[in-house]
Amino acid sequence: MSHPDYRMNLRPLGTPRGVSAVAGPHDIGASPGDKKSKNRSTRGKKKSIFETYMSKEDVSEGLKRGTLIQGVLRINPKKFHEAFIPSPDGDRDIFIDGVVARNRALNGDLVVVKLLPEEHWKVVKPESNDKETEAAYESDIPEELCGHHLLQQSLKSYNDSPDVIVEAQFDGSDSEDGHGITQNVLVDGVKKLSVCVSEKGREDGDAPVTKDETTCISQDTRALSEKSLQRSAKVVYILEKKHSRAATGFLKLLADKNSELFRKYALFSPSDHRVPRIYVPLKDCPQDFVARPKDYANTLFICRIVDWKEDCNFALGQLAKSLGQAGEIEPETEGILTEYGVDFSDFSSEVLECLPQGLPWTVPPEEFSKRRDLRKDCIFTIDPSTARDLDDALSCKPLADGNFKVGVHIADVSYFVPEGSDLDKVAAERATSVYLVQKVVPMLPRLLCEELCSLNPMSDKLTFSVIWTLTPEGKILDEWFGRTIIRSCTKLSYEHAQSMIESSTEKIPAKELPPISPEHSSEEVHQAVLNLHGIAKQLRQQRFVDGALRLDQLKLAFTLDHETGLPQGCHIYEYRESNKLVEEFMLLANMAVAHKIHRAFPEQALLRRHPPPQTRMLSDLVEFCDQMGLPVDFSSAGALNKSLTQTFGDDKYSLARKEVLTNMCSRPMQMALYFCSGLLQDPAQFRHYALNVPLYTHFTSPIRRFADVLVHRLLAAALGYRERLDMAPDTLQKQADHCNDRRMASKRVQELSTSLFFAVLVKESGPLESEAMVMGVLKQAFDVLVLRYGVQKRIYCNALALRSHHFQKVGKKPELTLVWEPEDMEQEPAQQVITIFSLVEVVLQAESTALKYSAILKRPGTQGHLGPEKEEEEEESDGEPEDSSTS
Repeated sequence: MSHPDYRMNLRPLGTPRGVSAVAGPHDIGASPGDKKSKNRSTRGKKKSIFETYMSKEDVSEGLKRGTLIQGVLRINPKKFHEAFIPSPDGDRDIFIDGVVARNRALNGDLVVVKLLPEEHWKVVKPESNDKETEAAYESDIPEELCGHHLLQQSLKSYNDSPDVIVEAQFDGSDSEDGHGITQNVLVDGVKKLSVCVSEKGREDGDAPVTKDETTCISQDTRALSEKSLQRSAKVVYILEKKHSRAATGFLKLLADKNSELFRKYALFSPSDHRVPRIYVPLKDCPQDFVARPKDYANTLFICRIVDWKEDCNFALGQLAKSLGQAGEIEPETEGILTEYGVDFSDFSSEVLECLPQGLPWTVPPEEFSKRRDLRKDCIFTIDPSTARDLDDALSCKPLADGNFKVGVHIADVSYFVPEGSDLDKVAAERATSVYLVQKVVPMLPRLLCEELCSLNPMSDKLTFSVIWTLTPEGKILDEWFGRTIIRSCTKLSYEHAQSMIESSTEKIPAKELPPISPEHSSEEVHQAVLNLHGIAKQLRQQRFVDGALRLDQLKLAFTLDHETGLPQGCHIYEYRESNKLVEEFMLLANMAVAHKIHRAFPEQALLRRHPPPQTRMLSDLVEFCDQMGLPVDFSSAGALNKSLTQTFGDDKYSLARKEVLTNMCSRPMQMALYFCSGLLQDPAQFRHYALNVPLYTHFTSPIRRFADVLVHRLLAAALGYRERLDMAPDTLQKQADHCNDRRMASKRVQELSTSLFFAVLVKESGPLESEAMVMGVLKQAFDVLVLRYGVQKRIYCNALALRSHHFQKVGKKPELTLVWEPEDMEQEPAQQVITIFSLVEVVLQAESTALKYSAILKRPGTQGHLGPEKEEEEEESDGEPEDSSTS
């Protein structure tokens, strides 16, 4: 279910309605490549730049024999000539050097590579300190590692209240937008080795190879230890074009006004440097573009690649639409969604016809005979205050023997999504709701998300429940699964639940609580929350004793202006006891359902696994911690968790150091993946590394994740409510792969949306000042984690008012000494020594280009200054922000 090949299907998913599907190359006339070929016909065929792809047969034979390797291509956003695929054995990634070796594959594509002979491999020089080279890693932490109640965000309709606080995870790595910190600040740098290949210089016309970068291999390469060589390869085939082949960027005229190409084509320059430049036919461009190109200098366009010939440096594309002014939130957001293939078009009438037509909808009488009626029970939801898609509710009834009957009740979405229907197909294709800072692109029509399925209070709803008998310590005595009908008695926000936890003895005034149905009192709800909190604390403690890991990274919350939708301010989101309470019971339900469906269908269960960290990156991190004298134990998830929670004190410096180290520890982590149990032979691979459990799945969020809908169907079949799922294991695996791809895309989109809003905030309200902690030191620059905002930035020495700077290693620790130019000629120049874990003061300021911002170091000894908007933010920061949506 990857993106289609655009040469055959030029209207990919996610093309908004009203955007014409791009026409094929035959509509364009001769391509730039063809034109040149004709001119050279007298001298024989034009020499190709790229290799012809291998045949499918040769590829499958090579993969079987092990002479070829497949993997997902990652292009380094800071050095786009460098790309990597993961090594199948978890060792150091395989390096793909240059655009030619990449052979027209784009970031995220599933490619097949052939290893180059050993003399072409890259030499990793331990003494070098240019750590950018292996920087293609992106933050792939699964949500179970970092609080899955925060990673997604409910629809924050910012028309609901004057200033709505919205939250989004922001790992700030800048890995997608090509500026700021690189992902791997740990791996010792690499001096690239070229074997004096003739094509090397023409990979990228405007990047001449410097003497420093290329050295011819001397005979003693063989003598280098295994560790200092990194295998290099070239792409021979694209198995799946997972990149959308769409990009946002700017139009320019071609440089050579006298060329034949100039009369036919414009040059499209993508904002993402990992996408090639693209020739677009002038007939696609605005009518006055050639006459007045400067009028369009700041206009953002979307372009789709339709072809990329072997004899052409640039791809051939077609302009899809003009988005509007660069730097404005809505055009930039539409660009992000389109680039990542997110379908944000309206649902078709065929899809909407699958929904119940007679509204308001009521539970059909026959459902009462098929389900357990829990409408009299005290059941409630706990969500962000602005959430509208409520898919989970909780109940907790004390029993006479001192134990508790605890229920997790999940919206029965599969009831409303008939298998094989148009609605089912569009949900399977979208696979996930996509949460942006200011809005959500839903997986299902709003009528389902917000009304029919949403567990709104005081109305009868269809649910799928897991009910346990638990001891106060959280020990499971009994477990029941089944279809149910509930009537939630109230809609609590995380803030309401938090205040109940904090005032365990006093009654909370009615005016501070939402409406509660007359059948239940606020005291009953309050007591249920306290009981759930008590059990959740025990469950959580036991999980970490049993070896679970959590890597909480800083997350940004924004306040948006009611009128303009622009960010007014932001602060770090605080993850509190009420979040943890809901999280524990969602984890418990997901684990219970995983065991149930795997027992029933060992070959056909849709589960979620989390592989252990990448070994090479982990060993680099171990080495780094040893050098820094940090007692961190990486032997298991539990040992790492213990190190991170016990190594550090709770003073400001220690907490900042913990933040930096947590960030570093997240880098070797791999993505958690959905998979079909019948297609993995070794049950050890089923494990979830971060949770440290043998089986896990997703059951608790079917309104926003298609994987959960499939799991509901499997559970219903396991309980005899319906026939077995009519899906062969390999078909189920294909759907799992698609869910993984869309989930990854939605995570990137969310990060980019947060990045966009933060950049707008810096532009509108900046410069912003903050303390920061140094994460990595290079020869000419250093990387910092900006503590107030959780963003990472690289600070370049040449952007500072320095007289000089000097890099050295003290033992094995890198150290950069900055000598500041004195402000007053009579003063001595101030010296500042930058080492890893130094605390520094930084200023974030907007750059002239749209939505780029940089960090500079404050001169030592100058007074801190907070602008008025910062002071307000300081006052505000005690208030609890709305968090993002549940589980």
